[in-house]
Amino acid sequence: MEKVIQINDAVNSFAWGWFGLILLLGTGLVCTVITKFFQITHIKHWWSKTIGMVLNKDSHVKNEAGSVSQFQALCTALAATIGTGNIAGVAAAICVGGPGAVFWMWIAAILGMMTNYSENILGIYFRRRNSEGEWSGGAMYYLSDGLGSYKGCKGIGKALAVIFAIFAVIASFGIGNMGQINKITLNIESAFFGELNTATFAGVSVVNWIIGFVLMLLGAAIILGGLKRVAAVAEKVVPFMAIIYVIGALIIMFMHVSSLGAMFASIFRFAFGPKAVAGGAAGTAVKIALNTVKSGCKRGVFSNEAGLGSSVMVHSNSNVKEPIKQGLWGIFEVFADTIIVCTMTAVVVLSSGAIDLSTGVAAEGTNDATLVAKAFGMVFGKPGEWFVAIAVLLFAFTTVMGWSHYGSKATEYLFGVKGAKIYRVIFVLMMISGAVMTSSLAWDISDTFNGLMMLPNLIGVLSLTPLVIKLTNNYVDRKMKGKDIEPILSFDPDIQKEMAEAVKNGAE
Repeated sequence: MEKVIQINDAVNSFAWGWFGLILLLGTGLVCTVITKFFQITHIKHWWSKTIGMVLNKDSHVKNEAGSVSQFQALCTALAATIGTGNIAGVAAAICVGGPGAVFWMWIAAILGMMTNYSENILGIYFRRRNSEGEWSGGAMYYLSDGLGSYKGCKGIGKALAVIFAIFAVIASFGIGNMGQINKITLNIESAFFGELNTATFAGVSVVNWIIGFVLMLLGAAIILGGLKRVAAVAEKVVPFMAIIYVIGALIIMFMHVSSLGAMFASIFRFAFGPKAVAGGAAGTAVKIALNTVKSGCKRGVFSNEAGLGSSVMVHSNSNVKEPIKQGLWGIFEVFADTIIVCTMTAVVVLSSGAIDLSTGVAAEGTNDATLVAKAFGMVFGKPGEWFVAIAVLLFAFTTVMGWSHYGSKATEYLFGVKGAKIYRVIFVLMMISGAVMTSSLAWDISDTFNGLMMLPNLIGVLSLTPLVIKLTNNYVDRKMKGKDIEPILSFDPDIQKEMAEAVKNGAE
């Protein structure tokens, strides 16, 4: 077991270390440059075509077989990305890297917007329908059919596609299932049953077994119904939970409005590490500076998953015809997840008094896992802690829902549609394991595979940057410059013809 832990730690340090983060941020920078800083120069356009159209019935239309609406695709993707990382993850980043970690979360998000955009347009461009008429897309397909279309790269593309799918399936059981269920169970037990001396079964509290069983039944009712049911629930739950959480954070922010300037000043002041902490030597200051950058970037990626290739699998199920259109929703997804929700959490953490805004150091004994709950408790009393426990429940459970789809699509690529149905049953049964597990090894291993997913995915995105440029320029020329040119919508001639006809008739 110790050997397994050592190997996992080594691989995890590689995947989530400087190499992985530089590759990830570098890809985001490349995608930003080749699209001429699209997320900034065309902010009005992507904003109006995403959240600006939420009240527009077109973004909610879902009467096409095998697809969900654009808004449902966004909500399902956000269901998987808005999770415990937006609460405990942000607190951990600040405790480790200081207030400056928030700045690097923003940088990772700004670059991640275009990584997510590129993934999504490639996902739509290379998608196809499976035997049941449902859209299937993701990194597996643009690796095998995109990278694999280059001369001499067919075998490499196929191998990377299979590797990505295997990593995605393994990660889905851990970080997308058991890890999230475990967080829910611990938070509910702490908030509502912490003072009870409950009986145990097989060395685990009966409360944990009950919570796990209830969550498993809820999961079965939703997940076994397939993407349509997952998307229908996500469409209702995700906007509600995000808005309520942001409102709660805004109340705390306004109650500490006098120190708001100091909070944001500390974020920028410590972005590159404090010049000195408690009289530390220059070497210590450099180490702190590196921790600040690494903590912020890593937690930003944990939060929005841009670059992992995960959310592409649900965005590809959208009824959208234009690849770029879904790419715009990808930009907004990262914006909503990190720039809005994570920033709100950061304000809550920095207003808690646990972080010294003048030195950037966390107070002794600060527990990042309960820091946000205590901050809410300081303002709202015990109900504030209950609120955070419920928020963690909703955030984490919707993450489970989203990842169930990711894992099923990866399984479908490997074993077909029947294999995906069997996967969903196993996925649901594994939920109770998350509630009763006492070791963090399963979480740690799945976290490693989650990081390993991004390596083949980023290879695929970088290799297909010429196509990203081509698709983006085609859209800009047609939609923004009014040029009368043929749209580029799919790698498949039949799908291209079908989608082009729909676009010609006014569909997007």
